[in-house]
Amino acid sequence: MTASPSVTTVGSPVLLTATVTCTSDPSGGLGVTFFSNGDLLATVPVSASGVAQYSVSFATAGTRTITAAYNGNGACDASNGTTTVTVSSVPKPPYPGHCSRPCGGLYHWWW
Repeated sequence: MTASPSVTTVGSPVLLTATVTCTSDPSGGLGVTFFSNGDLLATVPVSASGVAQYSVSFATAGTRTITAAYNGNGACDASNGTTTVTVSSVPKPPYPGHCSRPCGGLYHWWW
């Protein structure tokens, strides 16, 4: 289970990837269900190569524990994995009425 990126800002997409390892074809069945802090995000199919992906963005800042639960099929047992995503607020732009870095070697402030 991976999240890319694992550190992001509010509203930015995060790609969740679950990889199922099984000696048989893991596709079919109910796929992989993704959760964020226990809340259902989505259930997506698993490819024959064992990969399930889901893109999500978060509306609020905070740390999320992401769980991917593989529901199994006739040949592969159910399993799960977790990762963490840290979401921060979008930084506010500087106040437009002044220079916040050296301007010509001096700090200049315009009001």
